[in-house]
Amino acid sequence: MADIDYITENRLEDTGFAYTLRLIGGKYKMQVLYALALNHGPIRYNALKRLLTPISFKTLTNTLRELEAAALIRRQEFPQVPPRVEYSLSPRGESLIPVLDGICRWGNQHAAETKD
Repeated sequence: MADIDYITENRLEDTGFAYTLRLIGGKYKMQVLYALALNHGPIRYNALKRLLTPISFKTLTNTLRELEAAALIRRQEFPQVPPRVEYSLSPRGESLIPVLDGICRWGNQHAAETKD
């Protein structure tokens, strides 16, 4: 019963559930994480942009900054002209992929049930 007290006392934001949702919530965060995971290595900004069409440059930039601030992705800058930046999952981001996989499995299972 103590777990439900978080909801009744408006303390849901103090839970691990709320913390995780803050990290991955948003229209493109999970898609960026999956794109990085499925790429199996670093990926450049423009390649990410092409994968996530119709995302805008501003939205992608903000999403990447938020994921980097949450330590879910790494940003590596190469000092050259023109500048080159690559993004990859951090170990913390990699540890989140099985959670996202579980969400996808649940969605696939239940989406199939609603089609029947």
